[in-house]
Amino acid sequence: MRILALNWRDPHNPEAGGAEIHLHEILKRSVAAGHEVIHVSHAIEWLPDKEIIDGVQILRHGKWYSYNFTLKKYCKSLDLDSFDLIIEDICKVPVFSPRWSNTPVLAIVPHLFGTTAFREVSPLKAIYVNLLEAMIPSVYRNSNFVAISDSTKHDLVRRGIAAKKVSVIPCGIDTDFYREDPEISPEAGRLLFVGRLKKYKGVQHLLKAMKILQSRNIITHLTIIGEGDYSHSLKMLVGKLDLQDFVTFEGFVSQEVKLANLQKASVAVFPSAKEGWGLTVIEANCCGTPVVASDSDGLRDSVKNGKTGILVKHEDPLALATALQSILSDPDKRKRFSSNALSWAKSFDWDQTGEKMMEVMQKAIGGNRA
Repeated sequence: MRILALNWRDPHNPEAGGAEIHLHEILKRSVAAGHEVIHVSHAIEWLPDKEIIDGVQILRHGKWYSYNFTLKKYCKSLDLDSFDLIIEDICKVPVFSPRWSNTPVLAIVPHLFGTTAFREVSPLKAIYVNLLEAMIPSVYRNSNFVAISDSTKHDLVRRGIAAKKVSVIPCGIDTDFYREDPEISPEAGRLLFVGRLKKYKGVQHLLKAMKILQSRNIITHLTIIGEGDYSHSLKMLVGKLDLQDFVTFEGFVSQEVKLANLQKASVAVFPSAKEGWGLTVIEANCCGTPVVASDSDGLRDSVKNGKTGILVKHEDPLALATALQSILSDPDKRKRFSSNALSWAKSFDWDQTGEKMMEVMQKAIGGNRA
């Protein structure tokens, strides 16, 4: 097959996250299976316009704010009719590829924003995002979908996508890299957050939970890995709560540094309003680290509540603090959660994800051309 993949970001984009990892793991396995893959993402000033990553041809075009407006013209210059399949990763807003191409489209959906957008951006931008998402059922009515969690599938079905059109294929994990290290012991009171610093990710609620724990004479230290446009607000809140000595902002780090932090954390915390799946949850579990997270879409799929971690009501610092305390103050509970987390994480494998995706890709081509 000749495959055209569309995603706002590629793996070398500094803001690449779980959605980009998920797509690239699929694309590089498609290349290994003998298919030709071209991935079009938005340009970054210091990155080349063309690059090959793991056999995947990366073409960078346009700016982040204009990518969806200029993509149609750019892709037509690539001879759209020569492709057997378009994989559109709807991880920002849809680019509506079925409207401007006769090539079969397979839509991968990590998650849709819905009303969550109103917590993240201005009301005008949130309305824009919601209007675009509302058009998905009609524009992609002849397309097949892949959701990375049951939560996302339920969301798509609620919006009008036929259930039979949606396959659920969870993310895999690199268990050779993400693993427990017997020479690294978890540090008492060490908390970890990994992800983009966006308002909807909920780190502000974690900071307030830390203050509550301090009032209970439970001292925690939080390492924050990641960057984003909410970083400044979070740093201001750290100062306001007088947590400067207990919070470290690491920014973007290497995979090796990220791994070391996952291994030495007592608990990884993900208080997000919504996720597609929660890849970092499984990365933490691979290292034997239990998780406390919001009981929200995606996270309730990746966290086995009461077994690999604890789910709490979103935007509830008190509930978050109580859940953290229950693990930090009970070594036996943490040990039990850690053991369960390791077993749970072993059930995910990128090769299995790739094989299932190949089946759906073939189905998408046959179904759309029938």
